[in-house]
Amino acid sequence: MLMMPADEENSHHSMNKSESPCKQIICIKWGDRYGPEYVNRIYAMIARFTTPPFKLFCFTDRPEGIRPEVACRPIPELGCPHPVDTPGKWRKTALWGKTLHDVTGTCLYIDLDSVITRSLDEFFELGQPEDVYMARNWVKPLSRMGQSSVFRFTVGAHSYLLENFQADPQVIATKYQFEQHYSTTNIKNGIKFWPHPLVVHFRRHCLGIWPLRYLREAQLHPRTIVVTFPSKPDPEDAVIGRWKETYEPGPRIEYIKSVLSGNYPLLEKYRRLKRYMFPVSWVKEFWRE
Repeated sequence: MLMMPADEENSHHSMNKSESPCKQIICIKWGDRYGPEYVNRIYAMIARFTTPPFKLFCFTDRPEGIRPEVACRPIPELGCPHPVDTPGKWRKTALWGKTLHDVTGTCLYIDLDSVITRSLDEFFELGQPEDVYMARNWVKPLSRMGQSSVFRFTVGAHSYLLENFQADPQVIATKYQFEQHYSTTNIKNGIKFWPHPLVVHFRRHCLGIWPLRYLREAQLHPRTIVVTFPSKPDPEDAVIGRWKETYEPGPRIEYIKSVLSGNYPLLEKYRRLKRYMFPVSWVKEFWRE
């Protein structure tokens, strides 16, 4: 067998590595619900696990405080009035436009309120590059609807989604309510779902049914790559064991006593009792810089 000299072999490996396609990950930060630390932690989690080369782009109106390794770009323009009286995050629809600044090719979008627990490599290896992958809508799993917390797409390949939306944004938003319902329904050739349990919903897959929340902390499947946190709690809440800012964390017995003795309507007491949770050690482990 012909053996290459050590220096030549190292040069060969470096060449192959440099030829590897760059994994492009994007996120959006608008307004002030999430501070720059959310972007910085997303970058840190990617860097700890994912095989380079990779690049994180953050589309934001407030780049202050975001670490320099992140490529900040202005939020893409929706190009039409934002619809009213619908719950969807319709600004995400701008991601389907013909261009995204200097971002081209295949991209992986990740919501800021996500916890990355393993390498993202698998997300770039599944299926064909032109496939659109989304998480399943766990609230209505039989609906075949996608959930856009984590999705992969090719920039410009489905620009008709934005163009059709721009033509009649309020009518489309009223019909579909959520931007992910609109895109799932209208993407040509359909979408594919991430295989379970690569992407999971914190409340539905990790916390378990509510009596279990008094017996153990939230569980993490060993094959999960991204844990999403739609609505509440946020990762920072899970770290200290509270549902949201207005809920005080504490030992379970004291928590039950405080809820039962509190001046809450009966339905609110029931809701608060269901929302107890232990501090989640694995969120604290992974969700850091």
